[in-house]
Amino acid sequence: MALPVLITDADVIAGYLTDASNTSGHAEALVRPRSTEEVAAVVQHCQSQGVPLTITAQRTATTGAAVPHGGWLLSTELLNRAHAPDDVDAGVILGEHQDSLEAQGLLFPPDPTSRYDCSIGGAIACNASGARSFRYGATRPWIEAVTAVLPTGDIVEADRSTPIPAHWPRLSWTEPAVKSAAGYVPADNLLDLLIGHEGTLGVVTRARLRLLPAPQAVLSLFAFFPDDEAVVRFVETARADAVRARAVPVTPGPLQPRALEYFDANALRLARTRAPDIPDAARAAVLIEVEHEGEPPYDPWLGALEDSGAMVDDTIVADDTKGLRKLHAIRHAIPASVNEQVVRNGMPKVGTDFAVPDAVLSDVLARYRAVEMPHVCFGHIGDNHLHLNLLPDSADALARARQLYVELARYAVSRGGTVSAEHGIGKIKRGLLAEMVGDEVVHRFRALKAAVDPNWVLGRGTLLAAP
Repeated sequence: MALPVLITDADVIAGYLTDASNTSGHAEALVRPRSTEEVAAVVQHCQSQGVPLTITAQRTATTGAAVPHGGWLLSTELLNRAHAPDDVDAGVILGEHQDSLEAQGLLFPPDPTSRYDCSIGGAIACNASGARSFRYGATRPWIEAVTAVLPTGDIVEADRSTPIPAHWPRLSWTEPAVKSAAGYVPADNLLDLLIGHEGTLGVVTRARLRLLPAPQAVLSLFAFFPDDEAVVRFVETARADAVRARAVPVTPGPLQPRALEYFDANALRLARTRAPDIPDAARAAVLIEVEHEGEPPYDPWLGALEDSGAMVDDTIVADDTKGLRKLHAIRHAIPASVNEQVVRNGMPKVGTDFAVPDAVLSDVLARYRAVEMPHVCFGHIGDNHLHLNLLPDSADALARARQLYVELARYAVSRGGTVSAEHGIGKIKRGLLAEMVGDEVVHRFRALKAAVDPNWVLGRGTLLAAP
């Protein structure tokens, strides 16, 4: 198979040199293959010539994984066919395909915030998750099989019966017992190893998805609280007997959320500019999503809110299209307002992606609340996975924000948490990954990478520093 057209026009390549991490790189050439065979031809060429090859999709990553440091770029954007509801190319846009599935009464659960911008292949590469991960977990359990090109240029079809090649070192390490997307997973099959590898062990070109029947209905509640202590009481109640992706199996109780999303006082202050219904006395809020059949389960949820000390009378309930639009307006107002503040400050935000065990949630909230820098906190509180967005307004403040980020990461690890719950490591968190897993595990990661990709061609500098 011949190589696809090699693009060397600097103006074209310039559009592929950055991602949502606000970092940028450089590359000598860009290729946009249309088939798995063309991908294999590119990888074989780069491996034989020792040319670094960075895989790029829609560049929604916040970690710099798709930012090239020389060599070639391989974009998956033209691998964009949906062959069947459960059989798609890697370049298919996740949210668009999910909309198509839902019109057919089907559900593919992973729902990263960027789902209308990111590709399915990108979601697989970083094991993306989102708000529904509380109930359904991240992307991994929803992938049945992939077609991938290994760093040698070999094409493989992998499912969970596919063994890891005999000459690849086996990984043995204990991941944190929290939602995590940090490092190579200690898998016992090739498929799971190729999910979450961040473009360093292969190029996923096609995937077979695991689908569910879409829920008959979804009840959403936007609940307000006078303080974080009431929030923690409510969250502990809401997840006590819920079906959770990483929990020990339980007998389902009356409260079965699929998502629990937190917003701090600063987030609500921003949201009020676009959603004036938020009560002035509210110091925190939780957005709840519940799948149901028949009558919406109002009573158990309102009872749990009242028992926790929530501002029950102010709860916004959505069980129809008009109500859902109202909640979406509030929810979307917050990140939009954060981005506007970033523009006004003229400095990038510094955002955390840490998760901790259940018992540490209250302590983490207190630490985030006490930060002496403009900030906004929101995120997946059901998984104790909150995004603290630090908003520096000067170069000195940016330096302090980055130092604070490192301190908070070390705190999360010291309490049994992870330095990345959903965004991955990329190029900008390699040092934190090493601190989390230790030198011996990094050595095992490097041994695997060297065996799979002897010239360190794919994703050079992502996850691990190149030799």
